Amino acid sequence: MERICSQCHAVLAAKTKTDWCPACGGALLERAALAQNSSEGLPHAVLDHRGIVLPRRHPVGGIITPQ
Repeated sequence: MERICSQCHAVLAAKTKTDWCPACGGALLERAALAQNSSEGLPHAVLDHRGIVLPRRHPVGGIITPQ
């Protein structure tokens, strides 16, 4: 399960201990993870200083967004 903000849709890391979104103050929801990084060979998630998971980057440039 992963935690996501209901307002700004920021994904929080599992180790982040908070009841509200550190980016906007919105309520957090729990949902099934979209992708498991270790099983698909994807690089590990990069976290910012607030514990929010940053989007993956393409090797050539740009951000990879889920559809």
